[in-house]
Amino acid sequence: MDYLTRQLHSFLVRVGLNPTSISPQMEHYLEHLLYLLPPEEEEAVTHYYGLFGSQRLSLQEIAAELELSQEDAMERIDQCVRKLAVTPEWQMLKRKIR
Repeated sequence: MDYLTRQLHSFLVRVGLNPTSISPQMEHYLEHLLYLLPPEEEEAVTHYYGLFGSQRLSLQEIAAELELSQEDAMERIDQCVRKLAVTPEWQMLKRKIR
């Protein structure tokens, strides 16, 4: 995982574990960031990290939803985070959380 992806991954883990660690405005920005993904991928990422009050699902459950192996589901989630990590939207959002 490269540096940009690790930054976003760490942020998503933090928000998933402690949703009150960001303001409602930042949560709104995060929602818009995830809208850049196709709906199926957005849902997988949301459930993997447990964002926006959604139940955190296991990789096995997400893989079943996507009809993929667990390895392929994890790779797809990693690809989604990488796609988002290189967007100008994440770069702007990242500056606001410092």
